[in-house]
Amino acid sequence: MNRRPPHAPRVAIVGGGISGLAAAHRLRMLLGPEAQLTVIEQSDRLGGKLRTAELAGVRFDVGAEAFLHRKPEAQELIDEVGLTGEVVHPTGAKASVHAAGRTHQLPAHTFMGVPASVEAVRHMLSSEGALRVEMEPTLPPVDLRGGDVAVGALMKDRFGPEIADRLVGPLLGGVYAGRADELGLRATMPQIATLLDKGVGSLLAAAAMIMPAPPQPRAARPPVFASLRDGVSTLVDRLAEVAKPEVRLGLPVRVLSWLGDGWRLEIGSAASPRYLECDGVVLAVPAPSARKLLAEIAPQVSAAYGKVEVASMAVVALALPPGTELPDRSGVLIAEGERYSDRITPFTAKAFTFSSRKWGHLGEPVILRGSVGRHGETALLQRSDADLVKAVRNDLYELTGVRAEPIDSVVQRWGGGLPQYGVGHVDLVEAIEKGIGDVPGLAVAGATLHGVGVPACIATADSAAARVAAHLLGRVRR
Repeated sequence: MNRRPPHAPRVAIVGGGISGLAAAHRLRMLLGPEAQLTVIEQSDRLGGKLRTAELAGVRFDVGAEAFLHRKPEAQELIDEVGLTGEVVHPTGAKASVHAAGRTHQLPAHTFMGVPASVEAVRHMLSSEGALRVEMEPTLPPVDLRGGDVAVGALMKDRFGPEIADRLVGPLLGGVYAGRADELGLRATMPQIATLLDKGVGSLLAAAAMIMPAPPQPRAARPPVFASLRDGVSTLVDRLAEVAKPEVRLGLPVRVLSWLGDGWRLEIGSAASPRYLECDGVVLAVPAPSARKLLAEIAPQVSAAYGKVEVASMAVVALALPPGTELPDRSGVLIAEGERYSDRITPFTAKAFTFSSRKWGHLGEPVILRGSVGRHGETALLQRSDADLVKAVRNDLYELTGVRAEPIDSVVQRWGGGLPQYGVGHVDLVEAIEKGIGDVPGLAVAGATLHGVGVPACIATADSAAARVAAHLLGRVRR
């Protein structure tokens, strides 16, 4: 039997992104003011993929810029820490997609690009492509047989290539920085997979069942997305303030060891390591880091993390002179393989967000951001910052005719931290969580597990904190 610890509970949180800070906040709530919480982050700042930069005097998000409002975890946490009054929602500007050489408004009656009716997508398709969508329910029913399948392969098999290339691919590229041919259905579209498992044999029918009913006349739909007035990283700052952990920056955790009645972390350089002993650990780090730290402690969990590939990308933020006219839409997704009107020059960006159109609170100057990089596009991201800015500006001109000289720019690179939810990802996560369940006082959180968005990361943080707190409080009671 474990003996009662003769000290206040000590917990190390490895990773200072939204998952790590949310876990620290929840641990503080569960363990009380005496608990010793330490957040260890190998970079020089907290926030992970949430980062707010200064762009022409305006605070502007160059990482995650919003969160799903219909999922409760982020809004509930914002309310808990007193930021409710800072929540803002997008304007009514519509999104668009550039595919097959043309820019179209993003169809409304689709689920992650999967159409709920042929009429929703007819304007984007050839006559042959529209016929393939219309006839999809007459095909033999989809039977996953309990397994998983690549989204791109399933879409092409059921609808032909146009839906996959012109809608589903751009949307998944925007969310995961990945490719539809590599991403798994069960992890990226679990609602579709669930309906198929229940015997709904048509993708068209499954999407129609998922889509919400149209609002009543003059009734406004609740907002889908939200953000914070001074940037999403405001939430990170507030979490650090209310959780009051000790924060150690610029220090990688090199080794994680179980001592029999607690944990020891080896921190810093191999030449001059530091050590931290604690009763519980939350790992809120990307898959490659989790794989290394768990190799000795939980080899099967480590192996599962090792099968999760990661992508890199960059955000190019531009501030244009006041009065610059942007298109009257929130942004544009760019299908993979699209080229300029010369049919030679490929696009560098995979998407643009016309931020000053999307967010009414931004004001002047005119701000937008271009996203660059899909899984495997390493050469593209090896360009210099100046080259990326030039290429994104050229893309902007090709798409919109806007040639204004920026008054400021910021290039933010995100290297290797975007997990790819490949075929079988759900099984990998199940193996991770089952294996961690056998290790006392250790929990995992983060975007690798149940979603890459802010609410999903917060949900994993809450679960991790609850697991570690239950272990520690159980020891005290015994």
